[in-house]
Amino acid sequence: MSQLPSFRLAIPKKGRLYEKCSSVLSGAGLEYRREARLDVAVCKDMPVTLVFLPASDIANYVGLGDVDMGITGEDVVAESGVTVKKEMALGFGKCKLCVQAPVRRGVTDVTDLAGGRICTSFPELTKKFFAPTDTEKGVDTNVRFVSGSVEAACGLGLADAVVDLVETGTTMKAAGLEIVAEVMQSEAILISNPNSKQVDIINLIKKRMEGYITATKFMMITYNISKSLLAKASAITPGKTSPTVTPLETEGMCAVSALINKSASAQKMDELMAIGATDILLFAISNSRM
Repeated sequence: MSQLPSFRLAIPKKGRLYEKCSSVLSGAGLEYRREARLDVAVCKDMPVTLVFLPASDIANYVGLGDVDMGITGEDVVAESGVTVKKEMALGFGKCKLCVQAPVRRGVTDVTDLAGGRICTSFPELTKKFFAPTDTEKGVDTNVRFVSGSVEAACGLGLADAVVDLVETGTTMKAAGLEIVAEVMQSEAILISNPNSKQVDIINLIKKRMEGYITATKFMMITYNISKSLLAKASAITPGKTSPTVTPLETEGMCAVSALINKSASAQKMDELMAIGATDILLFAISNSRM
């Protein structure tokens, strides 16, 4: 294999974040071909080496400078304790890290679990969370690390409660557990090593990802409206800064275009029609630079 580009970007090699990361990379123009059984790939049109790692390791690799950038969860960064720069939140992989106890125990106050046995894949965050209560009560909560199937610990008699991620709550409920307290909220984030010398590439990748993510959230709406109704129409579609207004040859009429939130597109069209707008069209955005 020829020499790899020195700039390294780490993404999860599998799991819930991998597919989303792949979409963001493609949308940002970071095209690559990953050979079977290889955890390294080279981007086609940028001097970037992609490194596929377990999500739980990425923060450490970035913090230690082994890779320049990475995508992982906020929970992983907090647990690792390393110093990294948070470039941006990516808007996917949202979940909560929660203290969970068996429903049958009816625990309503998390302080009742202090001094007990807690199983988790996040021992540092768990110790930090229980530390104030431990100090107040003069007890020592026994935090045990388990790498997987955390939710089974209570049922097996290994723990009084667990600290684990909750996304939909399906796994938690199936294990007979319920949330007692929330430790933190998390989502996928783009991070970088604060001492990386390749700042230009870091900023370029960030801008590209920002542009793609903006494109996935917004659509472009265009319509014709009487100038006398322009103020009302602009209130409905203010755009990111302001709508673009173009006079039409028809006297007293203008064409308007503006960015709108994709989730509100149908409602915006209805509201515009109700005030008298015509020729209302929606356009998907494949990418952007704002």
